[in-house]
Amino acid sequence: MEIQGIIDLLHQGGYSCVVQNDTEIRTFHRHGVIDLYELYQSSPDFCCGAFVADKVIGKGAAALLVLGKISYLYADVISTPALTLLRQAHISTNFGIEVPFIINRKKDGRCPLETACDGINDPETIYPVIQDFVSKRFAP
Repeated sequence: MEIQGIIDLLHQGGYSCVVQNDTEIRTFHRHGVIDLYELYQSSPDFCCGAFVADKVIGKGAAALLVLGKISYLYADVISTPALTLLRQAHISTNFGIEVPFIINRKKDGRCPLETACDGINDPETIYPVIQDFVSKRFAP
């Protein structure tokens, strides 16, 4: 499948994220960073060189994509801090809309993970922040 194909799949399938590596495609439905976090945790080799199409990419998600060594990202919405991180890693990125920051689900403030990543510009340093966020938000 070509890049446009995974973008079309993202929109037509109602997914939050689509990741393709070689001929294998994985689709995701959950909001936030959890699917990318779990994918990076469980399948780092699958991430390496992958093409990703996602609805919303903030700085935390961008850090995971950099750490996963993806090759290409398309995002419907991307924050400026996320775009900066991806460009510094030389990851080819296209997007629909660039915004100063990602808003939270209640639409009354900034995304808490993006806020937690403020001032940190190294994906390796951001990773423990993501781990802490996920452990508090998604703990059983």
